[in-house]
Amino acid sequence: MTEVPPEPPVPPAPTVTLADIVAAREVLDGVAIATPMEESRWLSALAGGPVRLKCENLQRTGSFKARGAYVRISRLSAEERAHGVVAASAGNHAQGVALAAQLLGIKATVFMPEGAPIPKERATRAYGADVVFHGRYLEDAMVAARAFAAETGAVFIHPFDHADVVAGQGTAGLEILEQAPEARTVLVPTGGGGLLAGIAIAVKALRPDVRVVGVQAAGAAAYPGSLTSGRPVALESMLTMADGIAVGLPGEITFAAVRDHVDEIVTVSEDALSRALLALVERAKMVVEPAGAAAVAAMLDDPGRFATPAVAVLSGGNIDPLLLGKVIRHGMAAAGRYLNLHVTVPDVPGGLARLLGDVSAEGANVLEVVHERISPSLRLDEVEVHLQLETRGAPHAERVLARLRERGYRILE
Repeated sequence: MTEVPPEPPVPPAPTVTLADIVAAREVLDGVAIATPMEESRWLSALAGGPVRLKCENLQRTGSFKARGAYVRISRLSAEERAHGVVAASAGNHAQGVALAAQLLGIKATVFMPEGAPIPKERATRAYGADVVFHGRYLEDAMVAARAFAAETGAVFIHPFDHADVVAGQGTAGLEILEQAPEARTVLVPTGGGGLLAGIAIAVKALRPDVRVVGVQAAGAAAYPGSLTSGRPVALESMLTMADGIAVGLPGEITFAAVRDHVDEIVTVSEDALSRALLALVERAKMVVEPAGAAAVAAMLDDPGRFATPAVAVLSGGNIDPLLLGKVIRHGMAAAGRYLNLHVTVPDVPGGLARLLGDVSAEGANVLEVVHERISPSLRLDEVEVHLQLETRGAPHAERVLARLRERGYRILE
């Protein structure tokens, strides 16, 4: 019997070193900005120690993605540049690729999943790239982009799984240590892992005592299962408003770096992302997208969990104004700022006015009132009133409920 030759070994994923990141910083000189580091008093008070915000939402194109995209594209040969570049992105990587291509005089085509935020699409086109929509998820757009590369010879620029991209993102890690040399914890929003991998490599090389934490949306958390399995494992489905970190499969390079250099991966809920985004707008005066708020969401979920001084990275600020409005409303509800009540009142003249007077006396603002007269749970002399109220938070909402109960109203569950 003829022996079957063994399968050739799979070559190890390229590794990224501190030297690569330092070299990338030189490439980015005059292109990417050293984004500011802002002290957060309100987060510091919650965490019991100093917390600072690394504002990559203020980077060129509105996210950290410009760093890695420019490093990758700048290193293409003249022949590769002549064929152009192609990318797949929900928006932030698209803008980074489009800007880099524009600065370097290269044609760019970007495939976006259907439903990508309109401002991200428009900004990508404004940088001179052609935009094509394809599929529901980033992975669908990536398949189409790779097919386009095979057909046209364009160079595919991966959003995270390339050594040059990781090195470029890692330059943010160098800045973090320079701006916050006392840091003990760095929290990083995480999708495919390019930013997390780059920051972790830089931080651990210079300060191995600093704890690096990746934060994923619970509805798109590919890393916990992959790390448990010891290899990248694709999610069967994803559901999150944080499109910037909605990545269903870690890359080979990023997975290895996260496995070797990251201390912990935590997940946050949609409610937590909404609360964090609202808090950043209200308290820090920072506009971020849901993905960009992930690190702050983790801190709000469990403020005492992370050693301070801590740095929370705000990875991006490209959010559709319509989504911003929805998320703010969702965040207000999650923070107890909205109170929905079903209350029964006597079906007599003045009954509703008395109820509204009691609500007003407690300082709540009435947003909506709906009457319901036909219900099997009502007595003949009752009417049900649905109230949507705006409150100052959960404690205030409890005071409103307590007052209504004291006044004899029946509150329906």
